[in-house]
Amino acid sequence: MYKTYTYAKWYAEVCDTTKDMIVHWQRVGFVHGVMNTDNMSILGLTIDYGPYGWLEDYNPDWTPNTTDAEFHRYAYGKQAYIAHWNLMKLAEAIAPLFESVEALQNILNDYAVQYQSAWQDMMRQKLGLKTFDEALVESLMNKLEVMETDMTIFFRKLADIEAEDTPETCIQTISSAFYDTDWQNKAKQVWQAWFENYLGHLKTHATDNRKEAMNKVNPKYVLRNYLAQLAIDKANNGDLSMLHELFGVLKQPYAEQPHKEAKYAQKRPDWAKEKAGCSMLSCSS
Repeated sequence: MYKTYTYAKWYAEVCDTTKDMIVHWQRVGFVHGVMNTDNMSILGLTIDYGPYGWLEDYNPDWTPNTTDAEFHRYAYGKQAYIAHWNLMKLAEAIAPLFESVEALQNILNDYAVQYQSAWQDMMRQKLGLKTFDEALVESLMNKLEVMETDMTIFFRKLADIEAEDTPETCIQTISSAFYDTDWQNKAKQVWQAWFENYLGHLKTHATDNRKEAMNKVNPKYVLRNYLAQLAIDKANNGDLSMLHELFGVLKQPYAEQPHKEAKYAQKRPDWAKEKAGCSMLSCSS
């Protein structure tokens, strides 16, 4: 009985640390790309970072893995589900250690509930609010897709908005996140109502020290695929300067680092959207 209890407690910890890892991935827009069961660790970590990447424009169906291009099994928006599926396979492997699988099933069910709760809390923090509003967040995810918008820049700029702003000034504040050069003719129709709603929330439910709090959960710098490829290209030519500089910047992803912003905190350039190495990678890259 004691051994069964110990095994169950161990499995619950694996599920919990895995849940935490996936929530943080979703928070910063990281996509692993090849979440096979053999690439998941019982330590709540993953290995085999071949075709990984960060979201540029918000797209839950994006995968950096060329071998996953047809089915998008490991896309950004499916990572929590895949982690749940992998944990189920682990449960099946250790089931012979238990007289009944009920304990394992209960723990696995808890993962789904706890993940949803943790994800909601994470989104609440990203928006700088004291409470989670499902309709507000669901609408936001839709807007980010409808109008191609850089996820990292959007959430970072969102911290600069004040409750006294107007929807028009809000749109101007986050405009550097738009990929469409014709954004001025589209943004009001897409974003006006959402920002009216968001500003209402800020007036009543904003977190204390909102900008500081938001900047602690919304990174300014991420390892954008095109930046990694540029650093690799330079390194292949014997120039390691960008590699070292980028590494230094990413040590402090939440710090402003204004002297690095123009080079490392910009949205993906047009030339990188479909360029090999900047958009998708193979498992053997």
